Amino acid sequence: MTKRIRIIEGTWNCSSCDTKGIAARHKRCPTCNNPRELTDAESEFDFGETDAATGKSRREGVTDEKALDMARAGADWFCAYCGASNRGDHPRCKQCKAERSQDAQALRERELPGPARPVPAKKGPVSKVVWVLLGGLFLCCFGSMIYGVWMTRTQDYAGEIVGTAWRRAVTQERFSPVTKEGWRDELRLQPARMPVNGTGEVAGVQNLRGCVQSRRGSRQVADGTHRVCRTKTRKKACGTEEKCRTRDKGNGFREEVCEDITRYCDESYEDCNEETRYRDEPIYATRCSYDTYQWKDVARQETAGKDGEAPRWPDLAPRPEDRLQREEHYTLRITWKKGEPPVEHALQTEQEFLAWKKGQPVSVTVTNGGEVKQLRAR
Repeated sequence: MTKRIRIIEGTWNCSSCDTKGIAARHKRCPTCNNPRELTDAESEFDFGETDAATGKSRREGVTDEKALDMARAGADWFCAYCGASNRGDHPRCKQCKAERSQDAQALRERELPGPARPVPAKKGPVSKVVWVLLGGLFLCCFGSMIYGVWMTRTQDYAGEIVGTAWRRAVTQERFSPVTKEGWRDELRLQPARMPVNGTGEVAGVQNLRGCVQSRRGSRQVADGTHRVCRTKTRKKACGTEEKCRTRDKGNGFREEVCEDITRYCDESYEDCNEETRYRDEPIYATRCSYDTYQWKDVARQETAGKDGEAPRWPDLAPRPEDRLQREEHYTLRITWKKGEPPVEHALQTEQEFLAWKKGQPVSVTVTNGGEVKQLRAR
């Protein structure tokens, strides 16, 4: 690609007589003869407008050889003694003839940002809000973990059993005839067998009837192929466009380099493929009613007691073929801190329960969360 290079000259304003738009080639104000000094008003140059799309300056390029020579002289420096502006290639101040010293301030050459170009989206830096949220999440999780560890730590206390309680329940079940439905291919005819003392039963399958074809489900089956087209977008070269980049020479001149680059445009196109079409095909099977047996609740009784009452079971009189389902629950109410309400502690067996009495002093190991881990007699 061919590069086109040109020099653009800036202008400055005199802070002594307020003359505007002095060409950069003049180191002194043509009105008051004041040298350009290192001030906000005089050290900044105006280069006019720039085309936002291409980055190209709207000013004419410099063709005067003397001005071009000044542009190539390097960044201006300011005399440490009188403050006057001098060409970068002059070793002495043109105003006071002082040699350029190490403490003489100077402008600098720098690349200027060019026009914006479309670039692939990149992951930018994480915003402060995201960092705050992540930090909060970390502290929350870390705090929860520390809290969870603290809640499981245990301590030993001297306590007392302030109450005992028990509850027992018996459910009476009877093997009773019922009618159910099922798929014919899953049913096997078998006679029922009644239980003896609540065991040994067989539900059986008998008297199949009312068999009908019913939908059991569905399956996907191929239904031929068809052409499917989707509109997509792709990048396509569509000519060229001028883009310019600029370098500030630090002396009131800028070097502008322009070149033609390939321009890409969005192009829509149809992406077509052959795809297999599927449909739901129903699956049918024979469904029948049949006679069988299952356990059903016919009675339930509960008993309960506390503080020294001996646990007992409810009094039920089942038939020989019935069965009984038993439930039992045992709890102790324990206190170990004055002013704190008692905590219930569950036991598994009657034998464990009978080992403790109301008013009995105990040593109790408790978590910070209030869970009793171990109980010992004192």
